[in-house]
Amino acid sequence: TDECLRTFDSNYKMNPPLRGPGHVQACIEGLQDGTIDCIVTDHAPHAKEKKMRELDQAPFGVVGLETALGLVVTRLIEPGHLTWSQALEKMTINPARVIGVPKGTLAAGADADVVVIDPKARWKVDPAKFLSKSTNTPFAGWELTGRADAVIVGGRLKFQRQGGQ
Repeated sequence: TDECLRTFDSNYKMNPPLRGPGHVQACIEGLQDGTIDCIVTDHAPHAKEKKMRELDQAPFGVVGLETALGLVVTRLIEPGHLTWSQALEKMTINPARVIGVPKGTLAAGADADVVVIDPKARWKVDPAKFLSKSTNTPFAGWELTGRADAVIVGGRLKFQRQGGQ
């Protein structure tokens, strides 16, 4: 919530901005009733020196690809706000539909874009292990459940988790 911004840590500066608990609950309800049909991240990595500026001078954005799945599992699926099916639809099929691309499905003839998930993997967010261009995240040290073990794009293996990576 917006309480995190009281520390003036620019890693919490994102767009849309963090809001209070009431807004968080409204987002959960919107996800449940279909008012909000997509869960996405703009994945905005920034150089450390840019995020280390005073809060009003630092750019908006956080690394999102590294933590999105774990956050959805930990904060939405495990507490029972969404089912796996609902969450995956909101992270795959629906965003593809919104932007008008033929993605997000495993239907015959579709591109072979697949994420292999370990739904029970427990892990601690360690920005030093990120594969992204930067490490700006407000979730450092958080314990999350669920992570991608492999990513296949167009039928080609693009990522496979190695050990504790």
